[in-house]
Amino acid sequence: MTPMRFEELYAPMWNEFSEELRRAQDGKPVDGALLAARYRRVCEQLTLAQSRAYPIHLTARLETLAQDAHQIIYRRQDFGLARLARLLLVDLPQAVRAQRAYVLASVLLFVVPTVLAYLFALHSPDFILRIVDAKQVRNFESMYADGKGQLGRMIDAGGDWKMFGFYIFNNIGVGFRCFAGGIFGGIGSAFFLIFNGLLGGAVAGHLQRVGLGHNFWPFVVTHCAFEITGIVLSGAAGLRLGLAWLMPGRLGRVESLRSAAGEAMLLIYATIFLLVLAAGFEAFWSSAAWIAPPVKFGVAAVCWSLVFGWFSLAGRKGLNPRKAVDAR
Repeated sequence: MTPMRFEELYAPMWNEFSEELRRAQDGKPVDGALLAARYRRVCEQLTLAQSRAYPIHLTARLETLAQDAHQIIYRRQDFGLARLARLLLVDLPQAVRAQRAYVLASVLLFVVPTVLAYLFALHSPDFILRIVDAKQVRNFESMYADGKGQLGRMIDAGGDWKMFGFYIFNNIGVGFRCFAGGIFGGIGSAFFLIFNGLLGGAVAGHLQRVGLGHNFWPFVVTHCAFEITGIVLSGAAGLRLGLAWLMPGRLGRVESLRSAAGEAMLLIYATIFLLVLAAGFEAFWSSAAWIAPPVKFGVAAVCWSLVFGWFSLAGRKGLNPRKAVDAR
Protein backbone atom coordinates (compact mmCIF):
# COMPACT_ATOMS: atom_id res chain seq x y z
CA MET A 1 0.00 0.00 0.00
CA THR A 2 1.37 3.40 -0.97
CA PRO A 3 1.64 6.18 1.64
CA MET A 4 -0.97 8.21 -0.25
CA ARG A 5 -3.44 5.32 -0.27
CA PHE A 6 -2.72 4.61 3.39
CA GLU A 7 -3.46 8.20 4.36
CA GLU A 8 -6.54 8.36 2.17
CA LEU A 9 -7.93 5.18 3.73
CA TYR A 10 -7.44 6.10 7.39
CA ALA A 11 -7.52 9.92 7.44
CA PRO A 12 -11.28 10.09 8.20
CA MET A 13 -10.78 8.00 11.33
CA TRP A 14 -7.78 10.11 12.35
CA ASN A 15 -9.84 13.28 11.99
CA GLU A 16 -12.63 11.83 14.12
CA PHE A 17 -10.12 10.61 16.68
CA SER A 18 -8.43 14.00 16.82
CA GLU A 19 -11.78 15.71 17.42
CA GLU A 20 -12.64 13.19 20.11
CA LEU A 21 -9.31 13.81 21.83
CA ARG A 22 -9.97 17.55 21.72
CA ARG A 23 -13.31 17.06 23.44
CA ALA A 24 -11.70 14.86 26.08
CA GLN A 25 -8.99 17.46 26.70
CA ASP A 26 -11.71 20.09 27.18
CA GLY A 27 -13.35 17.92 29.82
CA LYS A 28 -16.37 16.99 27.71
CA PRO A 29 -17.82 13.46 27.93
CA VAL A 30 -16.51 10.91 25.42
CA ASP A 31 -16.95 7.20 24.85
CA GLY A 32 -14.01 5.75 26.78
CA ALA A 33 -14.20 2.31 25.19
CA LEU A 34 -14.25 3.76 21.66
CA LEU A 35 -11.41 6.12 22.54
CA ALA A 36 -9.29 3.19 23.77
CA ALA A 37 -10.14 1.12 20.69
CA ARG A 38 -9.09 3.92 18.34
CA TYR A 39 -5.94 4.46 20.36
CA ARG A 40 -4.94 0.82 19.84
CA ARG A 41 -5.79 1.12 16.15
CA VAL A 42 -3.62 4.23 15.76
CA CYS A 43 -0.73 2.49 17.54
CA GLU A 44 -0.97 -0.37 15.05
CA GLN A 45 -1.03 2.06 12.12
CA LEU A 46 1.94 3.95 13.56
CA THR A 47 3.92 0.73 13.75
CA LEU A 48 3.05 -0.08 10.14
CA ALA A 49 3.98 3.39 8.97
CA GLN A 50 7.35 3.24 10.72
CA SER A 51 8.14 -0.27 9.48
CA ARG A 52 7.33 0.77 5.89
CA ALA A 53 9.32 4.04 6.14
CA TYR A 54 6.35 6.22 5.23
CA PRO A 55 6.94 10.00 4.95
CA ILE A 56 7.82 11.81 8.15
CA HIS A 57 4.69 13.99 8.12
CA LEU A 58 2.55 10.85 8.17
CA THR A 59 4.35 9.15 11.07
CA ALA A 60 4.54 12.47 12.95
CA ARG A 61 0.77 12.84 12.77
CA LEU A 62 0.22 9.33 14.08
CA GLU A 63 2.79 9.85 16.84
CA THR A 64 0.99 13.01 17.95
CA LEU A 65 -2.37 11.24 18.02
CA ALA A 66 -0.92 8.30 19.95
CA GLN A 67 0.84 10.54 22.49
CA ASP A 68 -2.24 12.71 23.07
CA ALA A 69 -4.44 9.66 23.50
CA HIS A 70 -1.96 8.02 25.86
CA GLN A 71 -1.93 11.08 28.10
CA ILE A 72 -5.72 11.12 28.23
CA ILE A 73 -6.25 7.38 28.76
CA TYR A 74 -3.54 6.88 31.34
CA ARG A 75 -3.73 10.18 33.20
CA ARG A 76 -4.94 10.16 36.79
CA GLN A 77 -8.71 10.02 36.80
CA ASP A 78 -11.33 10.61 39.44
CA PHE A 79 -11.14 7.76 41.94
CA GLY A 80 -14.38 8.61 43.72
CA LEU A 81 -17.36 6.40 44.37
CA ALA A 82 -18.83 7.04 40.92
CA ARG A 83 -15.63 5.91 39.22
CA LEU A 84 -15.40 2.86 41.46
CA ALA A 85 -19.02 1.96 40.74
CA ARG A 86 -18.43 2.23 36.98
CA LEU A 87 -15.32 0.09 37.28
CA LEU A 88 -17.18 -2.65 39.15
CA LEU A 89 -20.50 -2.52 37.32
CA VAL A 90 -19.42 -1.72 33.76
CA ASP A 91 -15.71 -1.89 32.98
CA LEU A 92 -14.83 -5.18 34.70
CA PRO A 93 -17.75 -7.30 33.46
CA GLN A 94 -17.34 -5.88 29.94
CA ALA A 95 -13.64 -6.74 30.01
CA VAL A 96 -14.35 -10.31 31.14
CA ARG A 97 -16.88 -10.80 28.34
CA ALA A 98 -14.49 -9.25 25.82
CA GLN A 99 -11.88 -11.87 26.80
CA ARG A 100 -14.39 -14.73 26.93
CA ALA A 101 -12.23 -17.07 24.83
CA TYR A 102 -9.34 -16.86 27.31
CA VAL A 103 -11.73 -17.13 30.26
CA LEU A 104 -13.26 -20.30 28.78
CA ALA A 105 -9.81 -21.79 28.17
CA SER A 106 -8.85 -20.98 31.75
CA VAL A 107 -12.06 -22.55 33.08
CA LEU A 108 -11.33 -25.78 31.22
CA LEU A 109 -7.71 -25.88 32.36
CA PHE A 110 -8.83 -25.55 35.97
CA VAL A 111 -12.14 -27.42 36.15
CA VAL A 112 -11.27 -30.54 34.13
CA PRO A 113 -8.24 -31.46 36.32
CA THR A 114 -10.30 -30.63 39.43
CA VAL A 115 -13.08 -33.05 38.48
CA LEU A 116 -10.69 -35.80 37.40
CA ALA A 117 -8.56 -35.49 40.53
CA TYR A 118 -11.67 -35.54 42.71
CA LEU A 119 -12.92 -38.76 41.11
CA PHE A 120 -9.52 -40.46 41.32
CA ALA A 121 -9.02 -39.45 44.96
CA LEU A 122 -12.56 -40.53 45.82
CA HIS A 123 -11.99 -44.07 44.55
CA SER A 124 -8.24 -44.52 45.05
CA PRO A 125 -6.82 -44.24 48.61
CA ASP A 126 -3.26 -43.52 47.47
CA PHE A 127 -4.00 -40.99 44.73
CA ILE A 128 -3.74 -38.03 47.13
CA LEU A 129 -0.15 -39.05 47.91
CA ARG A 130 0.78 -38.45 44.27
CA ILE A 131 -0.17 -34.78 44.72
CA VAL A 132 0.94 -34.01 48.30
CA ASP A 133 3.01 -35.83 50.92
CA ALA A 134 1.68 -37.78 53.91
CA LYS A 135 2.30 -34.91 56.36
CA GLN A 136 0.15 -32.55 54.32
CA VAL A 137 -2.58 -35.19 54.11
CA ARG A 138 -2.61 -35.46 57.92
CA ASN A 139 -2.78 -31.66 58.19
CA PHE A 140 -5.79 -31.54 55.88
CA GLU A 141 -7.53 -34.26 57.86
CA SER A 142 -6.81 -32.42 61.12
CA MET A 143 -8.13 -29.13 59.75
CA TYR A 144 -11.51 -30.67 58.91
CA ALA A 145 -11.81 -33.15 61.78
CA ASP A 146 -14.92 -33.26 63.95
CA GLY A 147 -15.18 -31.45 67.27
CA LYS A 148 -13.38 -28.24 66.21
CA GLY A 149 -14.70 -24.79 67.00
CA GLN A 150 -13.35 -23.39 63.74
CA LEU A 151 -12.82 -25.48 60.64
CA GLY A 152 -10.20 -25.16 57.97
CA ARG A 153 -7.65 -23.62 60.33
CA MET A 154 -4.06 -24.55 60.90
CA ILE A 155 -3.33 -25.83 64.38
CA ASP A 156 -1.29 -22.76 65.36
CA ALA A 157 -3.57 -20.22 63.67
CA GLY A 158 -4.52 -17.05 65.55
CA GLY A 159 -7.64 -14.92 65.32
CA ASP A 160 -9.87 -14.07 62.39
CA TRP A 161 -7.92 -10.96 61.42
CA LYS A 162 -4.65 -12.87 61.36
CA MET A 163 -6.21 -15.48 59.13
CA PHE A 164 -7.71 -12.76 56.93
CA GLY A 165 -4.21 -11.45 56.25
CA PHE A 166 -2.91 -14.98 55.67
CA TYR A 167 -5.70 -15.78 53.20
CA ILE A 168 -5.14 -12.54 51.29
CA PHE A 169 -1.42 -13.29 51.01
CA ASN A 170 -2.10 -16.87 49.92
CA ASN A 171 -4.88 -16.05 47.45
CA ILE A 172 -3.04 -13.17 45.82
CA GLY A 173 0.06 -15.37 45.56
CA VAL A 174 -1.88 -18.06 43.68
CA GLY A 175 -3.47 -15.49 41.39
CA PHE A 176 -0.14 -13.78 40.70
CA ARG A 177 1.52 -17.05 39.70
CA CYS A 178 -1.33 -17.88 37.33
CA PHE A 179 -1.01 -14.45 35.72
CA ALA A 180 2.76 -14.01 35.67
CA GLY A 181 3.27 -17.48 34.22
CA GLY A 182 1.66 -16.22 31.04
CA ILE A 183 4.86 -14.45 30.03
CA PHE A 184 6.28 -17.87 29.13
CA GLY A 185 4.00 -18.26 26.17
CA GLY A 186 1.04 -19.04 28.43
CA ILE A 187 2.60 -22.34 29.52
CA GLY A 188 3.18 -21.13 33.07
CA SER A 189 -0.43 -20.00 33.43
CA ALA A 190 -1.69 -23.33 32.11
CA PHE A 191 0.60 -25.21 34.51
CA PHE A 192 -0.56 -23.34 37.61
CA LEU A 193 -4.23 -23.64 36.62
CA ILE A 194 -3.87 -27.39 36.13
CA PHE A 195 -1.82 -27.84 39.31
CA ASN A 196 -4.27 -25.91 41.50
CA GLY A 197 -7.14 -27.83 39.97
CA LEU A 198 -5.44 -31.15 40.69
CA LEU A 199 -4.62 -30.13 44.25
CA GLY A 200 -8.10 -28.87 45.07
CA GLY A 201 -9.83 -31.85 43.47
CA ALA A 202 -7.54 -34.39 45.14
CA VAL A 203 -7.99 -32.86 48.60
CA ALA A 204 -11.77 -32.68 48.18
CA GLY A 205 -12.00 -36.26 46.97
CA HIS A 206 -9.79 -37.58 49.75
CA LEU A 207 -11.68 -35.78 52.51
CA GLN A 208 -14.97 -37.01 51.08
CA ARG A 209 -13.65 -40.57 50.93
CA VAL A 210 -12.46 -40.58 54.58
CA GLY A 211 -15.79 -39.22 55.84
CA LEU A 212 -14.92 -35.55 56.43
CA GLY A 213 -16.92 -34.11 53.56
CA HIS A 214 -19.63 -32.91 55.98
CA ASN A 215 -17.04 -30.48 57.41
CA PHE A 216 -15.13 -29.70 54.22
CA TRP A 217 -17.98 -28.70 51.90
CA PRO A 218 -19.68 -26.19 54.23
CA PHE A 219 -16.28 -24.56 54.76
CA VAL A 220 -15.31 -24.11 51.10
CA VAL A 221 -18.63 -23.70 49.31
CA THR A 222 -19.12 -19.98 49.96
CA HIS A 223 -15.70 -18.43 49.49
CA CYS A 224 -14.96 -20.68 46.50
CA ALA A 225 -17.46 -18.64 44.49
CA PHE A 226 -14.97 -15.78 44.64
CA GLU A 227 -11.68 -17.65 44.98
CA ILE A 228 -12.14 -20.02 42.05
CA THR A 229 -13.47 -17.23 39.84
CA GLY A 230 -10.49 -15.04 40.75
CA ILE A 231 -8.00 -17.80 39.96
CA VAL A 232 -9.69 -18.49 36.62
CA LEU A 233 -9.60 -14.80 35.67
CA SER A 234 -5.94 -14.46 36.62
CA GLY A 235 -5.19 -17.50 34.47
CA ALA A 236 -7.15 -15.97 31.59
CA ALA A 237 -5.08 -12.78 31.88
CA GLY A 238 -1.91 -14.87 31.77
CA LEU A 239 -3.09 -16.76 28.70
CA ARG A 240 -3.82 -13.42 27.02
CA LEU A 241 -0.23 -12.36 27.61
CA GLY A 242 1.07 -15.69 26.36
CA LEU A 243 -0.81 -15.47 23.07
CA ALA A 244 0.38 -11.90 22.57
CA TRP A 245 3.96 -13.15 22.89
CA LEU A 246 3.50 -16.16 20.63
CA MET A 247 1.31 -14.45 18.00
CA PRO A 248 2.07 -10.70 17.99
CA GLY A 249 0.43 -10.22 14.59
CA ARG A 250 1.33 -6.97 12.85
CA LEU A 251 2.80 -5.53 16.05
CA GLY A 252 6.23 -6.21 17.43
CA ARG A 253 6.37 -8.52 20.42
CA VAL A 254 6.99 -5.72 22.90
CA GLU A 255 4.14 -3.62 21.54
CA SER A 256 1.89 -6.66 21.39
CA LEU A 257 2.64 -7.47 25.03
CA ARG A 258 1.99 -3.87 26.01
CA SER A 259 -1.38 -3.92 24.29
CA ALA A 260 -2.30 -7.30 25.81
CA ALA A 261 -1.25 -6.14 29.26
CA GLY A 262 -3.63 -3.21 28.98
CA GLU A 263 -6.51 -5.56 28.12
CA ALA A 264 -5.52 -8.08 30.81
CA MET A 265 -5.21 -5.46 33.53
CA LEU A 266 -8.96 -5.18 34.00
CA LEU A 267 -9.07 -8.95 34.53
CA ILE A 268 -6.41 -8.52 37.21
CA TYR A 269 -8.48 -5.79 38.91
CA ALA A 270 -11.41 -8.20 39.00
CA THR A 271 -9.11 -10.95 40.29
CA ILE A 272 -7.81 -8.84 43.17
CA PHE A 273 -11.32 -7.77 44.15
CA LEU A 274 -12.58 -11.35 44.13
CA LEU A 275 -9.61 -12.83 46.00
CA VAL A 276 -9.77 -10.21 48.76
CA LEU A 277 -13.50 -10.85 49.04
CA ALA A 278 -12.80 -14.60 49.22
CA ALA A 279 -10.27 -14.04 52.01
CA GLY A 280 -12.86 -12.11 54.00
CA PHE A 281 -15.45 -14.85 53.69
CA GLU A 282 -12.89 -17.55 54.44
CA ALA A 283 -11.66 -15.84 57.62
CA PHE A 284 -14.94 -14.59 59.10
CA TRP A 285 -17.66 -16.83 57.64
CA SER A 286 -16.44 -20.15 56.26
CA SER A 287 -14.51 -21.13 59.40
CA ALA A 288 -17.40 -20.40 61.80
CA ALA A 289 -18.64 -23.82 62.89
CA TRP A 290 -21.61 -22.29 64.75
CA ILE A 291 -23.27 -21.40 61.42
CA ALA A 292 -25.45 -24.28 60.27
CA PRO A 293 -24.36 -25.94 56.99
CA PRO A 294 -27.75 -25.30 55.30
CA VAL A 295 -27.25 -21.58 55.91
CA LYS A 296 -23.78 -21.71 54.38
CA PHE A 297 -25.07 -23.58 51.35
CA GLY A 298 -27.86 -21.04 50.94
CA VAL A 299 -25.45 -18.09 51.13
CA ALA A 300 -23.11 -19.91 48.74
CA ALA A 301 -25.92 -20.24 46.19
CA VAL A 302 -26.51 -16.49 46.43
CA CYS A 303 -22.77 -15.74 46.05
CA TRP A 304 -22.38 -18.00 43.01
CA SER A 305 -25.48 -16.40 41.45
CA LEU A 306 -24.09 -12.92 42.08
CA VAL A 307 -20.76 -13.81 40.46
CA PHE A 308 -22.40 -15.28 37.34
CA GLY A 309 -24.87 -12.41 37.16
CA TRP A 310 -22.12 -9.82 37.55
CA PHE A 311 -20.05 -11.07 34.65
CA SER A 312 -23.00 -12.10 32.46
CA LEU A 313 -25.36 -9.15 32.84
CA ALA A 314 -23.62 -6.12 34.33
CA GLY A 315 -22.60 -3.39 31.89
CA ARG A 316 -24.67 -4.79 29.01
CA LYS A 317 -25.90 -1.34 27.99
CA GLY A 318 -22.34 -0.06 27.56
CA LEU A 319 -20.13 -0.51 24.52
CA ASN A 320 -18.21 -3.75 24.47
CA PRO A 321 -14.48 -2.98 23.90
CA ARG A 322 -14.01 -5.92 21.51
CA LYS A 323 -16.96 -4.83 19.37
CA ALA A 324 -15.48 -1.38 19.23
CA VAL A 325 -12.23 -2.76 17.89
CA ASP A 326 -13.97 -4.94 15.37
CA ALA A 327 -16.12 -2.03 14.20
CA ARG A 328 -13.04 -0.11 13.23
